[in-house]
Amino acid sequence: MSSGILQFVTVFVLAAFVGYEVISKVPSILHTPLMSGTNAIHGIILLGAILTCGASHGPLQITLGIIVVILATLNVVGGFVVTDRMLEMFKAKPAARDAGKGSQPA
Repeated sequence: MSSGILQFVTVFVLAAFVGYEVISKVPSILHTPLMSGTNAIHGIILLGAILTCGASHGPLQITLGIIVVILATLNVVGGFVVTDRMLEMFKAKPAARDAGKGSQPA
């Protein structure tokens, strides 16, 4: 392997290790705010992918750019769906709210 590829692989492995260690230490209560923050970052990545795809030349670059835009879009949309589902878990059930109101004195 050339020196450049070895450096890229080293950075990738270290980033994956550090990312795993950081995320595994996050308490469950903070997962929703963390997910919202990463959705914003992925939106920026999507914008960069669109701009890069627009500046590409040649069929290989255009194809790879389109694939990146599709994957980034799926990542953003999936993140918002998961965040929405997580936030739904914190909402009170309608039956529980109505039962609580009936037992209070007027």
